[in-house]
Amino acid sequence: MKKNKVHITHNISIPSDKLLLIAGPCVIESREHTLFLAKELKEICKELDVLFIFKASFDKANRSHIDAYRGPGMEQGLNILREVKEKILVPVLSDIHEPWQAPTCADVLDVIQIPAFLSRQTDLLLSAGYTQKAINIKKGQFIAPWNMKEVIEKVLSTGNKNIILTERGNSFGYNQLVMDPCSIPIMSEFGFPVIIDATHSVQKPGAGIKGSGGNRELAPYIANAGIAVGADGVFIEVHENPEKALSDSSNSIYLSELPTYLKRWKALFNCINGDIK
Repeated sequence: MKKNKVHITHNISIPSDKLLLIAGPCVIESREHTLFLAKELKEICKELDVLFIFKASFDKANRSHIDAYRGPGMEQGLNILREVKEKILVPVLSDIHEPWQAPTCADVLDVIQIPAFLSRQTDLLLSAGYTQKAINIKKGQFIAPWNMKEVIEKVLSTGNKNIILTERGNSFGYNQLVMDPCSIPIMSEFGFPVIIDATHSVQKPGAGIKGSGGNRELAPYIANAGIAVGADGVFIEVHENPEKALSDSSNSIYLSELPTYLKRWKALFNCINGDIK
C-alpha cells in the first residue's frame, strides 16, 4: 500500500526519498543543553543529507519514581523548543499527556507525540487530532500492531490525516521489551509512515536502581532491523554523555557515535528503497 505523505514543514514530508531522523535527549535538561544538542544534530544530518526533527520532552509524566527528574514543565519547555525552532531552524517534537495541553503545544510544536502508555486514551488522541498538526502515535507496549487501526480511526475522526506511527517494542514479561520487526510492515498497511524507535525498544522498564535500565549497544541493530523491513525513519535518543543524562541514561546513544550509525542507516534505507548508489 502506498503511504500517505505527512507534511511536517515546508521542507520535510514523510514518506520521502530520504531517511528521516527524529533525535534528541529524552528530556529537556536546560536551555543551553537543548540548543547545543539541536545544533550538533542538525549539522550531522545536514552533512549526511538526512531529514531531521528535534525531539525532547518538556515533562516526563510517567517516571518510575516520585523524585525522578521530569523536565522544566510545559511553559518553560515550550519556550525552549520555540527557541530551537527560531535559532537552529529545525522542526520540533514533544509529547503531551493531557488533552488540555494540545492547543497550547500546537502553537510551538511541529509534531505532537502521543506517549505509548497513553496511545489508547481517546480524549488525548482527539484533542491532538483537532490541532491538525502532525501526530506521532507511539504504539503501546501492550497493543498488537493490527489493533492500531482503532487508534488511527480516533484521530481520523477529527479530520486529521497527518498521522505517524512509531514502533517501540512490546512488553515481554517483567522489565523486558522485545521488538517484532513484523510490526512495521503490518502497520504500514494502514497507509501512514512508520518509524522505528530504536532506543526505547532496548529499554528495560523499571529494571534500574531508581528507574528503567537499557542496552544502548543494541539500539543500532534495532534501527537496522526496522529500516530493513520498511521503516520510514529512526527515532533515537542521543546525549553527549549518556551516563549523566537526567532520563533514559541506559538506552541513549552517544552523540559521538551517531554519524557512524547514521551513515549505515542511510545506506540501508537507500538500498531497501531502490537506490544502491
